[in-house]
Amino acid sequence: MDESAEERDLGLDRHHSARIYDYFLGGKTNFPPDREVAEKLLEAFPGFRHAARTNRAFMHRAARLLTERGVRQFLDIGTGIPTPPNLHEVAQGVAPDTRVVYVDNDPIVLAHARALLTGSPEGRTAYVEADITDPESILASPRLRDTIDLAQPTALCLVGLMHYITDEEDAYGIVERLVAALAPGSYLVFSQCTPDFAPEEWERAIEVYKADGGSAQVRGREEISRFFAGLELIEPGIEVPHRWHPDPDSSGVTHLADAGDMDDALVSVWAGVAIKR
Repeated sequence: MDESAEERDLGLDRHHSARIYDYFLGGKTNFPPDREVAEKLLEAFPGFRHAARTNRAFMHRAARLLTERGVRQFLDIGTGIPTPPNLHEVAQGVAPDTRVVYVDNDPIVLAHARALLTGSPEGRTAYVEADITDPESILASPRLRDTIDLAQPTALCLVGLMHYITDEEDAYGIVERLVAALAPGSYLVFSQCTPDFAPEEWERAIEVYKADGGSAQVRGREEISRFFAGLELIEPGIEVPHRWHPDPDSSGVTHLADAGDMDDALVSVWAGVAIKR
């Protein structure tokens, strides 16, 4: 990495979505401003922990399924704080030669990136510090280009990310640009929070997040379907994550969530995987 953690402003005096997510997952890489906002959010919508945990379990199952289908490259944007098992550990557990590029804009993630860069000898991992709102900087990154070949099928993972990007920030255009850079046979792995099951609670939660200086926009199922425009959804289509290819053995892949304890309103996330033909 170009700068040590000591040389950087890690932003510990203000909350960040990656560290709030870490708090919901039961992690330890979060700080008082993150925990303060997280507790306010939990008061507005008590299901945030369920949403975070089922969302991460969905990512694990999607990574495993796509690796079993022959995908050997992953581009994971909005990586968040490393939480075992990380995406590359799941994918390389199926195919050791899998290559993964992680992208995030939280300097704390950079400080902990060593956990993301230790993979199987046959595969490769890399970390790119960049922002989803500037997709060109991600696609042009030398670290990305040195690690994966976008002319070959790649799984683009936007898991629990796009509810932080509003329509005013061109959320659909950003995803369209990233998908356009992928080769045929690539996949989009996508999930985001929705107000469809608990609209009043989500209205309060968004108000809380914005009041603390955050930017967010939850979307209904039809709005989320637009992110898959031009792609072919694989079964079961857009679904709540705990019912997307449910795996009774998922506790062996992630310690985070038992789908049997979940209901749609507590989770309030839509998820899907689609292929680019």
